[in-house]
Amino acid sequence: MNILSPSYMQVVVTAGAIFMAVLALFIRLKASRRPVTIKKIIIPPLGMTTGFGMFIVPETHIPMLWGVLAFAVGALLFSYPLNRSTQFEIIDGEVYVKRTRGFAYILIGLLALRLVLHEVVEQYISLFQTGAVFFLLAYGMILSWRLYMLKEYRRINDQAPTN
Repeated sequence: MNILSPSYMQVVVTAGAIFMAVLALFIRLKASRRPVTIKKIIIPPLGMTTGFGMFIVPETHIPMLWGVLAFAVGALLFSYPLNRSTQFEIIDGEVYVKRTRGFAYILIGLLALRLVLHEVVEQYISLFQTGAVFFLLAYGMILSWRLYMLKEYRRINDQAPTN
């Protein structure tokens, strides 16, 4: 069996997506016990920018319109439930993310939607191009969510009483 065959890669990509979603859920729930900082808000999208290196590989090249649309869908649609479920509170003069019951369900729902869309899109374009499209969708979602978090963090931090 060729480990680079599309069917094998599909299983690996799906398993990787599920693993990353569970990891993100675990990290987000654990992070809600620690104060939020600007650095903690900014680092994930900055770290994710290394993924743009995939576009060096010609097989991942997609039309500009596809990229713009994927980014926009992530930024405008997929980030919306994350934005709505992310709220901050001040405890002992520090800013924390409020725990919400729905957050875990939102992440699971977004993963399920992403997997279904991945199966549909993959029928029409190559596996590498599908990966590129869904990377841009995820990047748009994360960037939009983190910019929202940064704006809200600054807003609530400005309201915090100073000692």
